[in-house]
Amino acid sequence: QVQVAESGGGLVQPGESLRLSCAASGNFAAYAMAWYRQTPGKERELVASMAGGGITRYTDFVKGRFTISTDKARRTVKLQMNNLNPEDTAVYYCKFVIQGYRDIWGQGILVTVSS
Repeated sequence: QVQVAESGGGLVQPGESLRLSCAASGNFAAYAMAWYRQTPGKERELVASMAGGGITRYTDFVKGRFTISTDKARRTVKLQMNNLNPEDTAVYYCKFVIQGYRDIWGQGILVTVSS
């Protein structure tokens, strides 16, 4: 069974940085990885993704501020978040797309940006 867990969330002030990490365990091959976020009353939205070959995509509101990366084994995916603002406050979820194009989600981790 594949399991995914996020870490690194917390409370930061506007303008500060935070790095989220997501580790996957189990027997799997990762085709793609992504970070999403969700705020109360809104749908979960894509923040950044990394597909095969290391191709990355970012949603407009994080371009130039966030960076997604992974390790060689493609079992950990990180999200470096710089110059955070209060609008970035959300629960962040990582997702691994594994064999059979199954989506494996983490439980989510809270990021709060507030002065």
